[in-house]
Amino acid sequence: MTELAAPKAKLTRRQKQRASRAVQYTVFVAVALAFAFGADWGRLRNQFAQGDIARQMFPDVITLALKNTVLYTLSGFALGLVLGLVVALMRLSSVGPYRWVAGVYIEIFRGLPALLIFVFIGVAVPLAFPGTEIVGGTYGKAALALGLVGAAYMAETFRAGIQAVPKGQTEAARSLGFSPARAMFSVVVPQAVRIILPPLTNELIILFKDSSLVLLLGVTLEERELSKYGRDLASTTANSTPILVAGLCYLLVTVPLGFVVRRMEAK
Repeated sequence: MTELAAPKAKLTRRQKQRASRAVQYTVFVAVALAFAFGADWGRLRNQFAQGDIARQMFPDVITLALKNTVLYTLSGFALGLVLGLVVALMRLSSVGPYRWVAGVYIEIFRGLPALLIFVFIGVAVPLAFPGTEIVGGTYGKAALALGLVGAAYMAETFRAGIQAVPKGQTEAARSLGFSPARAMFSVVVPQAVRIILPPLTNELIILFKDSSLVLLLGVTLEERELSKYGRDLASTTANSTPILVAGLCYLLVTVPLGFVVRRMEAK
């Protein structure tokens, strides 16, 4: 008479987690080694890491290109912040046409690529209004394009923040004699801004990267931002080192901002 086979021991949950983690580490190390030993680092260094070319970019890459990028971004963000708040209040309005206009604006400018908005500002506006100049020249056009793009997203962020403020805050303000407008701007909006600071900072990072589309507006040598500056030098030197340096300059701004966002979200 044959003996019954002993049942196989089942792995505990902790053992399964350890086994899964070991497989993941193994795959990660294998991919990293394949990349490290498979890439031609010599050719990459010659094309992207020429020290003499990188040194030629300073200080202009900071004092000109990065400065212009920051100016384009901050002006567009400021306009988008104001316009986004207005659109959010229209979206929450009890007046039907305001809600419809705000809804159409948000759907259109969230659905269109930012590139098309820049083309519209740079080409369609001068054709539609001959002889009309946007205040500020290229800086004004860039601020308008980035503001229109950012406002559509900020409007929804503002709306969510306003709706997240307890209604009791508004009722308390009204009981103290505040008008609806004063209660909104003195009590509700300040609390909403505190709630939405992390997503607003994320929007600032997105606009900072979208500022690379300013080249579509036709910039002069003194108005170039990081991407345009890097591409021009890459064409002149027949080397991609300027593009890498420009990318590192973007990281000088986006990485600290990302850290700030994580800190605010944690709190």
